[in-house]
Amino acid sequence: MEIEKLKEELKKYLKSERYTHSLCVMKISEELAEIYNVDKNKVMKAALMHDMAKELPFDELKKYVIDENIYVSKMEMILGVTLHGKVAADMCMKKYKFDKEMCEAISNHTTGRANMSMLEKIVFIADKIDETRKYEGVEELRDLAFKNIDEAIISNIDYTIIYNIKKGRPLLEESIKTRNYILINTEK
Repeated sequence: MEIEKLKEELKKYLKSERYTHSLCVMKISEELAEIYNVDKNKVMKAALMHDMAKELPFDELKKYVIDENIYVSKMEMILGVTLHGKVAADMCMKKYKFDKEMCEAISNHTTGRANMSMLEKIVFIADKIDETRKYEGVEELRDLAFKNIDEAIISNIDYTIIYNIKKGRPLLEESIKTRNYILINTEK
């Protein structure tokens, strides 16, 4: 399915603000794909649809995960913050025939995962730095993403971990695994 048709499909699932975010994530993903030599069409589609299930109620997300036998950790099921990615990936695979790499990018865009492809890294970081994001340090993170995507991902995860610790929130294991994998497997 072409991007223009996917945009029309996405409008069925998202309100205006989230839809705009998705368009902005797609735009910055396209720019990053150029720098990191990734198939633009694939990365743009995955980026566009990454939040497709974000506005579904928590109970519906949990039911979908159970009904479709999608693996999620116990912590993910309790916290729910990653379920929309898992559900969106499954929907995109079944409804729009997205390939495995695109679905992995959608599924793991919240936490990342160990050994991500460059396409996955782009969708992950683009979601955190698109122009709708307005938090302290986002400009620096945007700049870093265009210079060294691995360092940008680590920086974002560090920020998220510290933020959640300060708020007394649990940490998702996948984020820690993602951070450790990049630290151990990239050259400084």
